[in-house]
Amino acid sequence: QVQLVESGGGLVQPGGSLRLSCAASGSIFRLYTMGWYRQAPGKERKLVAHISSDGLRTNYADSVEGRFTISRDVAQNTMYLQMESLKPEDTAVYYCNAIRSFQAGATYFNWGQGTQVTVSS
Repeated sequence: QVQLVESGGGLVQPGGSLRLSCAASGSIFRLYTMGWYRQAPGKERKLVAHISSDGLRTNYADSVEGRFTISRDVAQNTMYLQMESLKPEDTAVYYCNAIRSFQAGATYFNWGQGTQVTVSS
């Protein structure tokens, strides 16, 4: 079973930036479409960005389009989420996973512990 470990979260002021990392225990990025998800308090977990298995296509939720950038380093088995111009509504726990179904929100691996992002002045 692949393990996913998210890191890089923290407390940042509105307008600030953070870079999240997702380290995988195996070489999975060329096999799966990978996604970054987030879950705000009291809300469902939602997909905010994903990258295709060939690394050529990325897609973002409307709420983060133009501010977040997903990327990966296949050699390092690590995926990133660069977050710019952060807003209080970006506050959430962020997770990564391999996407099994966009419609059903299904993923291939167990969820990691996530990394907390708090945007507040």
